[in-house]
Amino acid sequence: MSILVTVILTVQMLSALAMIGLILVQHGKGADMGAAFGSGGSGSLFGASGSANFLSRTTAVLATVFFVCTLALAYFGNLRQPTAGSVLETAVPVAPAAPAGSAVPVAPAPQAPQIPAK
Repeated sequence: MSILVTVILTVQMLSALAMIGLILVQHGKGADMGAAFGSGGSGSLFGASGSANFLSRTTAVLATVFFVCTLALAYFGNLRQPTAGSVLETAVPVAPAAPAGSAVPVAPAPQAPQIPAK
């Protein structure tokens, strides 16, 4: 079980780092206006508008992977072992201690009356 959690955590970290990188590479909405008037962008690797679709779809896929990994880690983190009981079930009851300054002796608890057998 711990190997599965480690793999899920690794996938989550890698998707988060890749998502951060892709978000930083993307242009904002204001960059589209400059590309419309010919200030670059047309000679890019993905074409004039191809990078927006590719990067945004890849970011959406990575975000989905990240959230699925988060839900899986939350599920595996809340699984309870069937053999392990509650802390309250395994606790040993402790008798209350007498106050330190009291001089009155504590009497033993009264016993139930015995019924003679016939």
